[in-house]
Amino acid sequence: MVEIVRKIRVMDGCQPDTLPIPQLLENNEPVVLKGLAKEWGLVAAGKRSPLDAMDYLRSFYNEKPVGSSFADPEIKGRLFYNQDYTQLNFNITRGSMDEVLKNIHAHMDDALPPTYYIASLVVDQCLPGFRKENDLDFASHKLEPPPIIWIGNRTTASAHFDAPSNIACVAVGRRRFTVFPPDQIVNLYPGPLEPTPGGQSISIVDFKNPDFEKFPRFREALASAQVAELEAGDAIFIPSMWWHHVEGLSAFNVLVNYWWNSMPYFIPTPMHALYYAMWALRDRPENEKQAWRSVFEYYVFGSAELARAHLPTQAHGTLAPVDDMMSRQLRAMLINFLNR
Repeated sequence: MVEIVRKIRVMDGCQPDTLPIPQLLENNEPVVLKGLAKEWGLVAAGKRSPLDAMDYLRSFYNEKPVGSSFADPEIKGRLFYNQDYTQLNFNITRGSMDEVLKNIHAHMDDALPPTYYIASLVVDQCLPGFRKENDLDFASHKLEPPPIIWIGNRTTASAHFDAPSNIACVAVGRRRFTVFPPDQIVNLYPGPLEPTPGGQSISIVDFKNPDFEKFPRFREALASAQVAELEAGDAIFIPSMWWHHVEGLSAFNVLVNYWWNSMPYFIPTPMHALYYAMWALRDRPENEKQAWRSVFEYYVFGSAELARAHLPTQAHGTLAPVDDMMSRQLRAMLINFLNR
């Protein structure tokens, strides 16, 4: 593993009901929220033993099938690609959470165990009642992000970004987070947009053994990287669009995270616009691309007020702030365009 000197800032004395979410969003930097989840029942069970933590999870499980990833020991927990990046290096199946926990437990003493991973499982769907002893008080902040649980052994989620803001709580085991600001995308060498191991493109650099001849710009990414190792009960705030590389350091790891958007429900993900822009703009002549860059700067990335200030209100049309009604109109307009 490459050495990263800069540490993620730590905020001590964190309590769910006094979490300064507006301040976190305004500062727009990762922060370790020390001990935020230390009172959780799962954290207490995990500190007793991994088996106690597994039994604790089983006590809430409603027997619904769950999706899980499996791979041979050779991948060393790195959920990634095959040699030519056309397929993933693991298999995804559906089955019982009990069976996944049993398999993890059976290989806990292996020096190089198979990889078992339940990813992005909505807590309320399969673990009813879990939130009573294991939840952050988002309602007091007028937010309602559903908790998502991640269960596995020593797995590695390669560096990627998420559009929503994120608070991730380490409930069992230890995890290392390495983060990069959004502008480092060019230095992280993103892989294919599809397929992807977890829904977003990931860095194809092997952080444990980086090939600087093949990926020379990765040195620049490392210069801006920050790192932290979290114990059970700790949490981390990861701002929207920040790249994060997450390693499970224990033989059994559980993480619970909360994603929430800064925009209302009727504003779609910008990923849709990215795909359309690649289709409509990317391969145009350079002079046309630069002209369209100016148009986008004016209408999208610049001041919304500037683009409509010289027009009477009744003429604002789609230059006005987007509300639910305009969102429906824009959606219908785009569908009509795409169906021509």
